[in-house]
Amino acid sequence: MRHGPRDVARRVLQRVEEGAYATLTLEAEIGRAALSARDRALCTELVYGVLRQRLRLDRALAAYAPRGLETLDAWMRNVLRLAAYQILFLRTPAYAAVNDAVGAMRRLRGERMAGFANALLRRLVQQGEPPLLDDPQDPEGSLSLSLSLPRWLVRDALRRFGHDEALRFLQSLNRPAPTWLRLNLLRGGREDALRALQAEGAIVHPSERLPEAVRVKGGEVFRGQAYRAGWFTAQDLGAQLVSRLACAGGLPPGPLLDACCGIGGKTTHLCMLTANQVDIDGADRSAQKLALCREHAERLGCARLRTLECDLTDSTAPLRPAYALVLLDAPCTGLGVLRRHPEARWRLEPGRVVELARLQARLLEALASRVMPGGVLVYAVCSYLDEEGPAQVAAFLARHSDFVLDPPPPDEVLSGLLSGNGSGNTAASLYTWPHRDDADGFYAVRLRRRHGSSSSSTCSVSQ
Repeated sequence: MRHGPRDVARRVLQRVEEGAYATLTLEAEIGRAALSARDRALCTELVYGVLRQRLRLDRALAAYAPRGLETLDAWMRNVLRLAAYQILFLRTPAYAAVNDAVGAMRRLRGERMAGFANALLRRLVQQGEPPLLDDPQDPEGSLSLSLSLPRWLVRDALRRFGHDEALRFLQSLNRPAPTWLRLNLLRGGREDALRALQAEGAIVHPSERLPEAVRVKGGEVFRGQAYRAGWFTAQDLGAQLVSRLACAGGLPPGPLLDACCGIGGKTTHLCMLTANQVDIDGADRSAQKLALCREHAERLGCARLRTLECDLTDSTAPLRPAYALVLLDAPCTGLGVLRRHPEARWRLEPGRVVELARLQARLLEALASRVMPGGVLVYAVCSYLDEEGPAQVAAFLARHSDFVLDPPPPDEVLSGLLSGNGSGNTAASLYTWPHRDDADGFYAVRLRRRHGSSSSSTCSVSQ
């Protein structure tokens, strides 16, 4: 039986409700259903739209449900949410959205629930979404509802930016993330890479900041010859800037380590920035991610990269004794990539932040001794929470007098993105923001180990 984009979207939303990641699940389900390009786009819009607007959708539906939505199971709620999203946010003809939802409800929940869905959705069509009131006494609550975001996230943005910029930032979280690519200059010159990419039919917008970064729209760029030939790879602008920060201030001779390297975005970027002239290790606990890293490295022509499957907090991990650079892109809450993973806004709990901060500290402790004297440690997270960024680094520096902030020399690439860390004024910390830079939100800081130093941790990190 062939499944259409709405059937696939409902299946994805149900799996996300059960704990799956939307991006991976959507990709797998779309591939399994063999949807056309047009249907893939519709399915993607439906899934991400429902996840982003869940708070408003549930409020609108509950207004016309006599007993609320709590008595419905997760699958029924997602059937109704999908229809409501089409009615309230898309130009889908109302009858089409209602008939599709009623049919789906009838197939799996019977005639009585189909009648319930029909009555509820027709009232929504006739009367619309209940008004969104702007309460000057509760700007936090008003923004939370109108933008369908958790109150704690709105509260943090208002504290961080003030109302006007907070609004721009929060609005950006409900827009699709751009597709950023990194041109692979190991294969040839920049103009050659651009020509190969443009031949795939994409609209290409080169970054004004980073010569290897381009933003693209349209085209099937990951299915074409240019991708297979290794002329580019997918990597957000923010992630590319982290690698640039790592190399910007100069490094002593020696090997490099990309810790928690995942599928190798920053690892292969380091290979390019060092022109395949330096030995680079990419380490991760996931064998599956490392296999993808090796595939990308081969496609991109990375010649001096080896991968290591290991637990970096284990003192017996098969790392080299010392590295000129250790780049730690640590596991984090991922708040900087909410545009790509909208379900994460509903999942994060305070206890998880504490748990991740402890893991980040343990990784920093384990890797500090692997940095050679005069070498560089770059700590990065795709999060803007203070607990995962400046506070984490301040605590590390308090434990390690052998490390200091190491601002890179001014250049056009990093200009305007660097700021002080904590109470200091040294511009060694990189911040990128979706509303300012059209990039994922990253925090990264560059630290250098003093010459002639040995490990000098003054206290242990809580396990």
